[in-house]
Amino acid sequence: MEILTKAELSKRFDEIVAKIRMGAIFIHPTDTIYGLGCSALDQAAVLKIRALKQQYHQPFSIWVPSLEWVQDNCHLSVEGKTWLGKLPGPYTVIMKLKDHHSLALAVTLGKETIGLRFPDHWFRKVVEKVKVPIITTSANKTSQPFMTRLEDLDSAIAPGVEFMIYEGEKKARPSKIINVVEGTVKER
Repeated sequence: MEILTKAELSKRFDEIVAKIRMGAIFIHPTDTIYGLGCSALDQAAVLKIRALKQQYHQPFSIWVPSLEWVQDNCHLSVEGKTWLGKLPGPYTVIMKLKDHHSLALAVTLGKETIGLRFPDHWFRKVVEKVKVPIITTSANKTSQPFMTRLEDLDSAIAPGVEFMIYEGEKKARPSKIINVVEGTVKER
């Protein structure tokens, strides 16, 4: 696994964007913790992340490339529009998809809803350039502590990751879950 800083990513920006589009599995920083990611359109890559995390029963959240993507691909209730107005931020907003085929089946597991992230973080520029959603799930095995620093990376996950963008230790907690379909808020 190659570890890149923000400065190194800047120098290789187009190369990294191309790798993500081609199905690379990577670890990325967010406004909260580190995420494990790949293109949310690449079924094979998403299945590899499921195997790495040993997570087979819950849909993954996605980092959307823009709020326009949400408007084009999700049903927007009044509450959903209100939460879109609060983005970017440390939230995972659960919305109903217009068409669950707009993502790889391994992302949604056939469910009609999806958790959407649009963090207030510089890595958003990479996702915008990729132009498709990326998986953003915590970079740990299911039910294990989430990754906030390099030393927390599970040795079983590292071999399945092509590269990591590392910016030092994170002091935050995972995003707050806002379910606009059910009208609930959940702290993790």
